[in-house]
Amino acid sequence: MRRLLGKTSLQMVTMAQDLTEKELLKMELDQLKKEVKNERQMVSKTGKELKEYIESMAAEDPLLKGVPEDKNPFKEKGGCIIS
Repeated sequence: MRRLLGKTSLQMVTMAQDLTEKELLKMELDQLKKEVKNERQMVSKTGKELKEYIESMAAEDPLLKGVPEDKNPFKEKGGCIIS
């Protein structure tokens, strides 16, 4: 499970249920204050950069080019014999 400040998501939900509406609104406001500080960029710019990065790394991507048999850690070591 994802951990956040030492708590699992399930524990955070349980804790949120125990909070008053005022406390929940304060948490939401604090989160929004953090998010508003994030630098925003236009999707047209970041999308182009992301596409260029993906295309530049495609040659090294094992999901696209595959893994050589001799370097595949999941290769079966031997077959099964039924007699």
